[in-house]
Amino acid sequence: FLCNTSTFAHPTFLLTGFPGLEAFHHWVSIPINLTCVVSILGNSIILFLIHVDPALHEPMYIFLFMLAASDLGLCASTFPTMVRLFWLGACELPFDFCVAQMFFIHAFTYAESGVLLAMAFDRIIAIRNPLHYATILTHSAMVKVGAAILVRAVLLNLPGPILLRRLLFPQISILSHCYCLHCDLVALACSNTRVNSLVGLVSILLSLGLDSSLIMLSYALILQTVLGIASPGEWLKALNTCVSHLCIVLIFYLPKLGLSVLHPVEKHSYPALAVLMANLHFVVPPFMNPIVYCIKSKQIRQGLLKHFQQKRVDVS
Repeated sequence: FLCNTSTFAHPTFLLTGFPGLEAFHHWVSIPINLTCVVSILGNSIILFLIHVDPALHEPMYIFLFMLAASDLGLCASTFPTMVRLFWLGACELPFDFCVAQMFFIHAFTYAESGVLLAMAFDRIIAIRNPLHYATILTHSAMVKVGAAILVRAVLLNLPGPILLRRLLFPQISILSHCYCLHCDLVALACSNTRVNSLVGLVSILLSLGLDSSLIMLSYALILQTVLGIASPGEWLKALNTCVSHLCIVLIFYLPKLGLSVLHPVEKHSYPALAVLMANLHFVVPPFMNPIVYCIKSKQIRQGLLKHFQQKRVDVS
């Protein structure tokens, strides 16, 4: 698998499962696969409820609709190769499929980050300028925001697949995960990857880096506004509207931070744990987001109960 052997522009990539636990892949993967199934069901329910219930056609829930759509896209990008590897034992991926998967994983990740930033601005407007909330976040404005998030996610990820096609790889290249990521593919290449690494870094800085910084700034402004309110009861009421969003921001960004800090050590000392953390890194946010909003949002719970009650009446 070394670069001093013959190299190819379109190699075969091998997915990595849990090192040392290959004989138990079926059992080890059950929690991960169940989490993926629950994620798909939970986010599909959120999309359905917001679509059919006019009471949920408000900016906050439209952003939640975008978030659920991004989560579903992330599940659809990662779930197929995980199932092929853990349940079917198929670890080979052709180059084109791997590059396509890489593009969609990063695109949906950047889109979700953009939605979280938009939700932070939604909370700023709701708390700092509530009288003009409806005039600022109109339906046309929401469409423009959604389009901007999608266009940015696509544009930031387009150079990656294009530049990867000019690189040479060993005939057999072993990936570090059970899906394809840009940094993983670049590390396997035998060619000069300086441009690829620079483009990847710029993409991350202009998406996750910029978004997380602006989200922190947003909460600083929110906190400044809340502290200016005289009544402690109104403090709690205002901050309570941000709890759900703050939870999903932490769920989205903290695993990425933990993985980047611990991955170099775990990869060499505890390779199975490194693979597990990498999987949870993409599996946990889509799994937790619907749960957080179902727990914290009274409107979502009411919409869910109303739908089930209506179904029960129709059946009877």
